[in-house]
Amino acid sequence: MRPPILHAVRGVRLQRRVDAPRWLSVAVPVGSFIGALLVGAAVIALSGNDPLDTYQRIVERGFTSEGAFSATLTAATPLLFTGLAAAAAFRMDLFNIGGEGQFIMGAVASSWVGLQLGDDLGVGAIPLMVLAGIVGGAIWASIPGILRAFASTNEIITSLMLNYVAGLFASYLIFNSHSYWRSFEGTGKVFPQGKLLPLEAWWDPVELGGLSIPLGYLIGIAAAIVVWLLYRTTRFGFELRVIADSPGAARYAGMRNRRKVVAVMGLSGALAGIGGASDIGDVRHVLDPKGLSQAGYGYAGIVVAALARLNPLAVVPVSILLGGLANAGRALQGPDFPAGLVGTLEGLILFFTLGGEVLARYRVHRVRPHTVGAAA
Repeated sequence: MRPPILHAVRGVRLQRRVDAPRWLSVAVPVGSFIGALLVGAAVIALSGNDPLDTYQRIVERGFTSEGAFSATLTAATPLLFTGLAAAAAFRMDLFNIGGEGQFIMGAVASSWVGLQLGDDLGVGAIPLMVLAGIVGGAIWASIPGILRAFASTNEIITSLMLNYVAGLFASYLIFNSHSYWRSFEGTGKVFPQGKLLPLEAWWDPVELGGLSIPLGYLIGIAAAIVVWLLYRTTRFGFELRVIADSPGAARYAGMRNRRKVVAVMGLSGALAGIGGASDIGDVRHVLDPKGLSQAGYGYAGIVVAALARLNPLAVVPVSILLGGLANAGRALQGPDFPAGLVGTLEGLILFFTLGGEVLARYRVHRVRPHTVGAAA
């Protein structure tokens, strides 16, 4: 018999933290954001631009110049709702990537209510538009929820595919049908376009000094508080935490995991659906399939939720931050402003946030070389 072969094993191992220090909850998002800005500065410098000057212009156009913060709150409103939608699902380890489609379906449902009841009810149609957005988004999100709960399908794939179905459905209503949403007056006879909501159904902003706050953003803050209380103080939230940490223990304790999966997906879709209703009532006032699809609010909401570490209350300031980036990007777009800079920064923020989240949840241990005996 030949002597055993010696194998040297080197590398690192990730070990889950049992008690993570509290300072990590602040250090991770702050450090991730700073790291993204540093790398973004390097990218800007390589493109031949001054990083400090570029960042200064972003801050001015996004936050400090006259009227900038009001525009930032408008840009942050859809991000607030899609961020809440992603956070609500991810906290139970349900990866709802369908916020985009649920946002669109909420817009479709709420615009129908606004068109039907805006003239008759006026401001009274706004709560019904919110309710319609909730129903539209919740139903659309429940489809992958039911498939996950009762057929063990991957909710990432099903919710992602339904984004395209929702976008095509909204486009069909305006461009390929004689639906109630489509206008046939004026230029609408030749160029397909949606019907404009009655003025009475428009969501008027709340004026606070020189600041104009969209009504949808105030509704979003209220929704963030409700979701935080739901997850933090109720039995429902406690069961969700148990199911996320240990599904087997939850089943042993008699918790109904399948119902919770469907309920959480419905809640996530409802939040995104309110965002769609807000987009129609606050900004567009018309069902615009191309604008909704090109905005990418559902995917940007994942960045918001990740940077907020799935905390519903933290989603509020993070949405303002990324809304400011988006607002500044639109205001500064031109030959002297790096093309695609805002999207690059959002991607870097997501990358660094996910990397920081790994370090927050796991300790990195170096595996020392050890000898393993193997028979020839």
